[in-house]
Amino acid sequence: MVELSKIALKCDRLSAIVSKQPPKRKVHTMKNSRLIFTLLALCLALPFTVATGQAQQQPSAKATAKTSSLTLIPETTGTGDWVTVLCNNIKTPNKKDLFVTASFEAGLYTLTEVFGSGTSNAQARVQVRVLLDGQEVEPGPIAYAERIQTLSADLTEAERIEFILRTVAAASFSYVAVDVPVGVHTVCVQARVDTDGTGDFRAFGAVGKGTLTVEEVRLIKGEDVVAVE
Repeated sequence: MVELSKIALKCDRLSAIVSKQPPKRKVHTMKNSRLIFTLLALCLALPFTVATGQAQQQPSAKATAKTSSLTLIPETTGTGDWVTVLCNNIKTPNKKDLFVTASFEAGLYTLTEVFGSGTSNAQARVQVRVLLDGQEVEPGPIAYAERIQTLSADLTEAERIEFILRTVAAASFSYVAVDVPVGVHTVCVQARVDTDGTGDFRAFGAVGKGTLTVEEVRLIKGEDVVAVE
């Protein structure tokens, strides 16, 4: 980058010298003419060289991380789609394995209510999974928070009972990607809220602050990472 800065400075000086030349003044020697044209060509190529260098600046790294202090998924009811909450890139210089850790605040809200006699049920769950270049990383979706809440009552028709529970807790899990090839890879974390119930109920799930860390490692050769039942 220092050499490029020096060349850029010379280009500026050259432009100033050329602009000061008299309109019909002859070039003294062929050597000076060739030098000027060479420097001009270099100046024209310089922006392209800098842009190309910046495009290939993704360095190889042993680890990378990303964090968010915002609410990544607001309170959601029903079965939602997978939502990408955090992403980051990592470049592997050799065929390696990746440890991916996703940590998030997971919140659940459940309300069950009974008028007179009966039973109501509320279910809420927050799931998280990791994708490497669009492919699911083992061990797959993990429940970061889950609750099944049931309320039964035997009251008169004029009586009502209600039970509300709202919790927020941090959860973390490590995922393993084996034999990752050489190159730049995209690691993304996705979350999904799943709620259901019967009777008079309400159920919500949410994902709050979160952190994604990716670490490049080399596991023992022949290690059976994925257990098969």
